[in-house]
Amino acid sequence: MTKVYFNSWLEEYKKPFGAILVNEFISFKFKADDPNVTGVTLVIAHDGGQSHTIKMESYGTLIYHFDYFFNEGKGVYFYYFELHYLDANHAEYTRYYGAVAGGGPGKLVDHLEEINAYQVTCFEKKETAPNWYRKGVFYQIFPDRFYNGNPKELVNNPKANTFIYGSKEDTPMYIKDENGDIARWDFFGGNFKGIKAKIPYLKELGITGIYLNPIFEARSNHRYDTSNYLNIDPILGTEEDFADLLDALHQNDIHVILDGVFSHVGRNSLYFNYDGAYGIDKGAYRNIHSQYYPWFTFNRYPDEYNSWWGVKDLPEINKENKEFQDFIFGSAGVLQKWNKFGIDGWRLDVADELPDEFIAGIRSNLDQFADKVLLGEVWEDASNKISYGKRRQYILGNHLQGVMNYPLREQALAFLTADCRPETIASHFTTLQENYPRDISYNSFNNIGTHDTERILTQLNGDKRKLSLAFALLHLFPGVPCVYYGDEAGLTGGKDPDNRKFFPWDNIEEDCYEACRKWISLRAENPVIYEGDFLLLYTERILGVLRYDAEDFVLVFFNPTNGLQVLNVAEIQTLRPLPITKERLQAIIGRNNTIQEAGTLTFSGKLFE
Repeated sequence: MTKVYFNSWLEEYKKPFGAILVNEFISFKFKADDPNVTGVTLVIAHDGGQSHTIKMESYGTLIYHFDYFFNEGKGVYFYYFELHYLDANHAEYTRYYGAVAGGGPGKLVDHLEEINAYQVTCFEKKETAPNWYRKGVFYQIFPDRFYNGNPKELVNNPKANTFIYGSKEDTPMYIKDENGDIARWDFFGGNFKGIKAKIPYLKELGITGIYLNPIFEARSNHRYDTSNYLNIDPILGTEEDFADLLDALHQNDIHVILDGVFSHVGRNSLYFNYDGAYGIDKGAYRNIHSQYYPWFTFNRYPDEYNSWWGVKDLPEINKENKEFQDFIFGSAGVLQKWNKFGIDGWRLDVADELPDEFIAGIRSNLDQFADKVLLGEVWEDASNKISYGKRRQYILGNHLQGVMNYPLREQALAFLTADCRPETIASHFTTLQENYPRDISYNSFNNIGTHDTERILTQLNGDKRKLSLAFALLHLFPGVPCVYYGDEAGLTGGKDPDNRKFFPWDNIEEDCYEACRKWISLRAENPVIYEGDFLLLYTERILGVLRYDAEDFVLVFFNPTNGLQVLNVAEIQTLRPLPITKERLQAIIGRNNTIQEAGTLTFSGKLFE
């Protein structure tokens, strides 16, 4: 250890660990075992606010101390330390101590512009979630590609100017015009009755919740181009079919989360009506006096308008518009209709595109109902995300209860395919653990694949053993696991649309299925996995995930390499304190210390015996 030292992950230097509530204290302690150091100053500021420079007290010891009161409201605070020196000629000079990357032990630099500040997340409210959600295992269904439950697989209400595949084994493809726009959308014909028919399959797998990609009327097969928020897409069925599906799922203790796409609509929607399908003088594009005209931003009417990421097929909504807000989350709005239908929560598409006030309005609406959950699509660390020049409030209270855990997918792939050192993975997630309020961490919507990513088995180069490791990480990390339909069946695929193949009901890969079900079962049988504390262990090649409480534990070691690895307890390290002694750890592992290539070792039982 260096002469000067601070570590934000150890409570002997920063207590408590992690995010804190508004108007709580953190005790900072800095070690300065250097006779040339004459004093230490804590420099801390609320995000974008005035810096506070505070002299820390040592009381004649090597440890400088100050208890800081976080009373400037919710948000992120940034801090570092100034070290004051006296050289051999009695000249004064200053050096600076900050983070290396994220949290943990830091480094000393000579110039202030070199400093990387530490972060403290300060939130105003604990974001508890319904018990059914926290202990659940979810399954993401892209409705068109799951199953057709109609007799003889007839397709409900085929759309004009589209095509239906000749067989369920066909590879998805787009037909584009000379401008690169999709000219004809493709459909397999999956529907609500199909999902209902496969409830026994979901139950057998261990699924307790479904996240449905959009189900509202649209032109495309993915339905992120909403045409009418108040109508079910007829190719999926009717409102009665949806109600029947909800009832059947709930009878089988399976909850349902819908996809809320409120940033943009389809160009050919009721609200924009580019092609005139809803009337020659209806919609914002065709009538400047339309009630929907103020929802959009036209730069030159009617053909130049703001669209989502420049995609002209997706006109962007002005979420500041009060009429649109009332339409979505008002007393007679979109949310109210489908919430009363009995759905159990919402996942907000592209949450970055939704103003904080808009998300807060949605949350306020959902809080009227018991046991509903609100999640958001955020791809990065949600505690410090800046979007459109503003620091976002996602996880600070009264907004999102959880976010999608894309960092888990990113780090899992790095670990399993890129020879990323286990210590790097541990450091990344300890930083995330420090930045997120505990409830937010445990409400994370974990994924290793979605409709927006390449298939996990493809990214693992078809290695089914490593797929099992990926499923294990998905189910062992804090948060609620969500399996992308078909990953457990061995589906492969690259970028969209190849990642959206029809489910291979006649060719389910048993090894993949059993690997997925194995880890779902382990989670279901051990509540400590979704309730207990979390700690990562590591050696040079091996990563360990420990879930534990005062009594029980589950410990899984991962070997991502293509050779045998021998687990040596003496080599095991952690970034935060191990809750047991190395002797107890040795007793747990015993002689069962060889991990097969691309394999795992699992231990469970009582933490102390």
